[in-house]
Amino acid sequence: MSLRSATRLALRELRGGLGPFWVLLACLILGAAAIAAVGSTRAAIQAGLTSEGARLLGGDAEVELTYRAPDATERAWLEARADRLSQVTEFRSMAVTPDGSRALTQVKAVDDLYPLVGRVRLNPDMPLSDALDGAEGLPGAVLDPALMARLGIVAGDRITLGEQAFHVSAALEFEPDSITGGFELGPRSLLREADLASSGLLAPGTLFTTRTRLDLPPGADPDALLSELGRAFPDRGLSWRDARNGAPGVAEFVDRLGAFLILVGLSGLAVGGVGIATAVQAYLAGKVTVIATLRTLGASRRVIFLTYFIQIGILTALGLAIGVTLGALVPWLLGPYLGTRLPVPAEFGLYGAPLAEAAIYGLLAALIFTLWPLARAADVRAATLFRPSERRDWALPGWPYLATIAGATALLVLLAALFSGNWRLTVWTAGGIAGALLLLTLAGLAIERLAARARPLARRRPALLWALGAIGGPGRSALPVVLSLGLGLSVLAAVGQIDGNLRSAIRQDLPDKAPAFFFVDIQKDQMPAFRQRLDSDPAVDRIDSAPMLRGIITRINGQPAREVAGDHWVLNGDRGISYADALPDRTRLTQGTWWPEEYSGTPQLSFAAEEAAEMGLALGDEITVNILGRDITATLTSLREVDFSTAGMGFIMVMNPAALEAAPHSFIATVYATPEAEPAILRDISEAMPNVTAIRVRDAIDRVSGLLAGLAAATAWGAAATLVTGFLVLIGAAAADQRNRIFEAAVLRTLGAGRARILASHALRAALLGAAAGAVAILAGILGGWAVSHFVMHTGFAVIWPSALIIVAAGVGVTLLAGLGFAWAPLKARPARVLRAQE
Repeated sequence: MSLRSATRLALRELRGGLGPFWVLLACLILGAAAIAAVGSTRAAIQAGLTSEGARLLGGDAEVELTYRAPDATERAWLEARADRLSQVTEFRSMAVTPDGSRALTQVKAVDDLYPLVGRVRLNPDMPLSDALDGAEGLPGAVLDPALMARLGIVAGDRITLGEQAFHVSAALEFEPDSITGGFELGPRSLLREADLASSGLLAPGTLFTTRTRLDLPPGADPDALLSELGRAFPDRGLSWRDARNGAPGVAEFVDRLGAFLILVGLSGLAVGGVGIATAVQAYLAGKVTVIATLRTLGASRRVIFLTYFIQIGILTALGLAIGVTLGALVPWLLGPYLGTRLPVPAEFGLYGAPLAEAAIYGLLAALIFTLWPLARAADVRAATLFRPSERRDWALPGWPYLATIAGATALLVLLAALFSGNWRLTVWTAGGIAGALLLLTLAGLAIERLAARARPLARRRPALLWALGAIGGPGRSALPVVLSLGLGLSVLAAVGQIDGNLRSAIRQDLPDKAPAFFFVDIQKDQMPAFRQRLDSDPAVDRIDSAPMLRGIITRINGQPAREVAGDHWVLNGDRGISYADALPDRTRLTQGTWWPEEYSGTPQLSFAAEEAAEMGLALGDEITVNILGRDITATLTSLREVDFSTAGMGFIMVMNPAALEAAPHSFIATVYATPEAEPAILRDISEAMPNVTAIRVRDAIDRVSGLLAGLAAATAWGAAATLVTGFLVLIGAAAADQRNRIFEAAVLRTLGAGRARILASHALRAALLGAAAGAVAILAGILGGWAVSHFVMHTGFAVIWPSALIIVAAGVGVTLLAGLGFAWAPLKARPARVLRAQE
């Protein structure tokens, strides 16, 4: 019976209009739309990657090997199970023009069947086979337009790779399997593998990767083939992928970025939740007389609670429906535009899962932030109708309501962790939001108290006195302003600090510590000449060199490595391995002992200490590493301190020479030199040793910085949505406070205050609240930025003050806009009419 009565009362109440509930609707619409749009875009990209998996991979399946191609036995096994095979070899080299211009390029050497799926587009348009036939007695090559521009060449010119000259036939406009190669340091060059025979580029030990693509017969079972491959060639380092996940690195990146942006969107919902709570509290404050009347007529607390709970439930459903619809339609409608600009395929459409996720988040956020004021409304007594008293709107409700709020919050965090697939990031985000809300709440209460105590000091400055009274006096609204604006600014401040520290580490600190060049693929007999050229150069400060192999950890103490160490990044693919007789210079052991010089016993291994601790390794463990298809089992005898943050030479694993030096390998070297000496070093080494590839570290830093800029921009847009929500909450708080400000202005004008002075008090009030919110946001942003930099990024941290000051300026500006926008009504109101209405 109470539910029917409450429903009837709720529907009658809604006939009076939305009132302050427009803020509730706006916050829910914006928050749900942002989360639904990000989720829909992520689902569209995931669907595109799945449907285009064969094209992105270059075939139905692929077997990848490092340092070698499949041997005769392995190739025969693959040929017996595929309709067609196509082999691609990838490596880095230096492209050199006749006039001496040089640039790093990522070479892809292909066979006549490439690509098995899709089509290469060239400019001028021609078949790939014709372009690779070449001209003027030279084999052909097609180059990325960025590489051609860097070298200053056009189609018809020639370049040299290693010791082989190539005719540049065309520009490479589109490569169907381009996104599967991961992060690349140089633009692409495409040529025939058969034309590399006389180039000297694929010497023993050269770092290269072969990808054998399979065109499988209809009905082939990829899982069965993978199992069969593992049984036929155990521990040979063969890495299998199939079209169901053609670009796993891209898919994982998109998934993690999308999950992160959705978590940022949840911070926007938290800001909106403050607005929801403020709107509900303001609405219910105006309904005190109605509620007291209903209690006088016999309405129970249950009926009162259900009446307004149903009202808010109806409006919540309406807001979520609009927000989810917008979040679904905007990516779908913009699909043709976004599809041409995304670097990955996407199939835009309506996806139920992200829409349901956004609706669940919005529903739980509304429940969490409305229960508190609703509980207080149910406590209004009938006596309030005859004996008004000051209400404590933010006092604690009863324990059932607090338990429900806590349960809904825990459920929201649990679902966010399940949906995002990243428990650690979700817990950090939830903890950050909770910590920021607590800090901002304490700051808001402190600001109100400080304003109240500072009023006697401002007696000779009326505008300041009135501003402080509005902040710390009766009817104060500082808390919702500081909460709503401060949380949005805190997210922006944290993003600014993290981004600034990463950029500082990459652009400023790292170049001071990093080498000028990485040289790879140096043959052993070239090392004396290499050292002679650089040792004699006074501009070279230091040279580090080491033998270089790559291997995959397959077993730990006889068990599969992943069963022991889980999904640690060291096990994801092959890793660099070196060998050394004596303990290398600048190497510090943290545990164990180094092997004796000229040791030739059973293989021994030294491991990076931090990674060993993460993987649960200990001295005495036996580590099996597959190198060039051969298993080498070594005993872990020492742990080393390895600092990868310097961009210098660092190996996860180092073995004794007798274990590895018989295997084909090359050397790598890092060269520390002044910037002025870099062009001459690059020219002399590439002319004397065409097979050697030079990687300019500053170029790599620029590419990483560009990638980080894109990530920071995406995150900043998500944080900006949070700030927009905060601005809406500010407007709602100002609107809810409008009646008090009009009455205040009427009293002041009656006492002789001018409009200019009243306007100045409004501006001062807004500026003080904005500066306070900005200051608290700086503190929260610095704490969040330090935590992410220290615990997640493992980098140093320094406060980026320009970014911090911009946050304070933004806080002042946003509150001024919201405050002054609602100052017009108090200024134009006629005091006599306002005061008579008050009576």
